[in-house]
Amino acid sequence: MTELDLTADVLVAGGGPAGAWAAVKAAEAGADVILADKGYLGTSGATAAAGTGVWYVQPEPAARERAMASREGLGGYLADREWMARVLDQTYANMHELAEVSRYPFPVGEDGAQIRRGLQGPEYMRRMRVRARRAGVRILDHSPVTELLVDSEGAVAGAAGHRRRHDQAYRVRAGAVVLATGGCAFLSKALGCDVNTGDGALFAAEAGAEMSGMEFSNAYAIAPEFTSVTKTAFYSYATFYHGDGSVLEGAGSTRGRSVIARALLSERVFCRIDRAEEQVRRAMRLAQPNFFLPFDRQGVDPFTELFPVTLLAEGTVRGTGGIRLAGFDCSTSVPGLYAAGDAATREPICGGFTGGGSHNAAWAMSSGTWAGQAAARHARALGAGPARRPVRGTGGAGLRPSTGARQPYREVVEAVQREVLPYEKNYLRHGARLAPALAELDRIWAQARRALHADGAETARARSAAAMAAHARWMYASALTRTESRGMHKREDFPREDPAQHYRIVSGGLDEVWTAPEPGLITVAAAS
Repeated sequence: MTELDLTADVLVAGGGPAGAWAAVKAAEAGADVILADKGYLGTSGATAAAGTGVWYVQPEPAARERAMASREGLGGYLADREWMARVLDQTYANMHELAEVSRYPFPVGEDGAQIRRGLQGPEYMRRMRVRARRAGVRILDHSPVTELLVDSEGAVAGAAGHRRRHDQAYRVRAGAVVLATGGCAFLSKALGCDVNTGDGALFAAEAGAEMSGMEFSNAYAIAPEFTSVTKTAFYSYATFYHGDGSVLEGAGSTRGRSVIARALLSERVFCRIDRAEEQVRRAMRLAQPNFFLPFDRQGVDPFTELFPVTLLAEGTVRGTGGIRLAGFDCSTSVPGLYAAGDAATREPICGGFTGGGSHNAAWAMSSGTWAGQAAARHARALGAGPARRPVRGTGGAGLRPSTGARQPYREVVEAVQREVLPYEKNYLRHGARLAPALAELDRIWAQARRALHADGAETARARSAAAMAAHARWMYASALTRTESRGMHKREDFPREDPAQHYRIVSGGLDEVWTAPEPGLITVAAAS
């Protein structure tokens, strides 16, 4: 079948909230925009599958100060107040747009005012799809990107991929690309995260970009054994138990998750959400109805009956690591390439501690807005030239193996999962376990580089397997470099925070992974 050859001013890769906002804002800035998503824009991804809180704070100085201060210590003081303030401002504006432009049906409080501290993912993303189409965005559903395209000077000039439903390769030549492909949850089965395999980070690295904060990637969410629904906030009202019915002391959803992880190494852990009063229980059901569906189907009352729980890895979906940003416009170090949402590092607003749902939701709409607007400016500055410039693909592992051998992508996925999913390796971190895990991941990568390959629609799966391997290596290399415990990165062999390591860690490389301290915090001039 003939390859589909398209041109656009801006290509957005990814159809979650960050990608949707990027596409809308680029189109509103006058750009011709194409959005390509692995799934169906509006239904794929972690947000579309659930509800989420939003870091929405009224523009009152005292309230804003409290909102920013509340996260700084948790994140090891690696966040940046200027970034935080900008996200709070942009989130406030975007939530107003959702109400006024998209007519999102926010609930109304007793005072008659809308309550804008949360969003129901399915309705939110349905309306974002409608808005994108009305803005003139061309949407390629079920069309995963498989590599970036660059011009003769190394500037990003588009991307290539595969349209699954048409079994057709495609290429989009564009003036700028926004990577909004999400983080990496390593196919752990966390709800909505099977599309989040770190693809954008791999593409960015192949084009020459760096990562930041990859050590802050050991996010695990509590979930009942019989479902993939991860709504950890509700477990702040829970008590956890051993199999014999005795209380598992110290276990909790915030600071006691490691207690649960240790217990799960040798026994089942049970839970009961027994500290929620009746009014809170009703509010829970109203806010997150999908949380209760699995319980209702099982005939279990989570408020009065014990149920078994597990921990599901969420990696950099709920962690903070991702593509390093070079400026407030969400540009990367590669010309023409921008990053938004979970694909980008969230250190600027979260430091080294998980952004959970609310901060990540605010970051997605804010960074998506800035990246889309900046990509449109960049494309406009290039004029008509981008459609005519020669381009080449940057993809390696999983796309262009160095030998003629064939390695199934499932083999790579399973090998990576053996190193990143176990609690004792990724969550309960110790150098004696991290070092051999990284050595094994290096071997997995080297083999994948030589032989991982697939054809047609399976190409995207092979590339996802390669992305998972690359992601894991940046994670563990960064974790070994940070010889302290800071934020969500806890080292059993270095249990204290080291003031001398108050810096971010940048990482990168493919065949040879590297890490380097970034002195101080990000200080860049605001985009014009």
